[in-house]
Amino acid sequence: MEEYDSEKKMEKENLGPRMDSPLGEPEGSLGWVLPNTAVKKKVLLMGKSGSGKTSMRSIIFANYIARDTRRLGATILDRLHSLQINSSLSTYSLVDSVGNTKTFDVEHSHVRFLGNLVLNLWDCGGQDTFMENYFTSQRDNIFRNVEVLIYVFDVESRELEKDMHYYQSCLEAILQNSPDAKIFCLVHKMDLVQEDQRDLIFKEREEDLRRLSRPLECSCFRTSIWDETLYKAWSSIVYQLIPNVQQLEMNLRNFAEIIEADEVLLFERATFLVISHYQCKEQRDAHRFEKISNIIKQFKLSCSKLAASFQSMEVRNSNFAAFIDIFTSNTYVMVVMSDPSIPSAATLINIRNARKHFEKLERVDGPKQCLLMR
Repeated sequence: MEEYDSEKKMEKENLGPRMDSPLGEPEGSLGWVLPNTAVKKKVLLMGKSGSGKTSMRSIIFANYIARDTRRLGATILDRLHSLQINSSLSTYSLVDSVGNTKTFDVEHSHVRFLGNLVLNLWDCGGQDTFMENYFTSQRDNIFRNVEVLIYVFDVESRELEKDMHYYQSCLEAILQNSPDAKIFCLVHKMDLVQEDQRDLIFKEREEDLRRLSRPLECSCFRTSIWDETLYKAWSSIVYQLIPNVQQLEMNLRNFAEIIEADEVLLFERATFLVISHYQCKEQRDAHRFEKISNIIKQFKLSCSKLAASFQSMEVRNSNFAAFIDIFTSNTYVMVVMSDPSIPSAATLINIRNARKHFEKLERVDGPKQCLLMR
């Protein structure tokens, strides 16, 4: 009865009922079959217990808003299941007395991006016992065939020396098993640092991490679940994993020039991460992409609570018009126009006419084509 009430509560909150794995599947299966053409990228998400890994993952991939991460617990998997994400728990999560979510052992998730790209996300619990096991008995299993290592540091950790020790152990294992892996370090919970100290503290931490990472290279980001920095970091990470991103950008540029747009952005449909963009005119706000991601994703959540689905939006004032619309089966597009002589209907027709071409581009094994100017 308790389990039934829990499922009803989740359905009421639009979390979706839990999707249990089919019976009789082989050990290690995630409950679904990936197509042979899928490009699978193994991503390790690591960091000490309480660093904020599970909270940030729930915001990016499971449609949580920041204030809701305090009640994460086991319900995170039910939101993951409601998206194009399939999770396998060789672990469990609990919430402690002060609201921190603790992940035990490793949780595996498959996250589908752009049709054939699948992120095989390993969220590794950060307790000392598990961290030690990762570097000993589970070393080969954890660190083999890794495309990306994302290591999360709590900026206010009182055990910085131990954090650095574990990070260095990760690097040694990566260097031995996956030397070509890309390394990203997220200095997290920056909202807890006084605003006038953030630049200095982040710069010092970044220098330490880059020095410690040699001969590997790492990219560092400051992040917080309370602002757009989290979207900026994860957009940059996913961008590195898209197989045909240069071809995508070239076609996006051609599309923008054909329709005489000021700027065109491409968002991944489920997460609303920016995966590509092209601008013809200089824009003042350097953080506009992440702000738009955050705003639209929260608006989508508001729609879903009213049993409605977000499809498109047009925002217009005396200076510009912005169109956000479903583009392909895996993306949204945003087109910004400042020429008042171009009617809205013309822009919407151009978006519709470009859809089929960009659908083909999402198939990484598809033909190499280019949207030509006429």
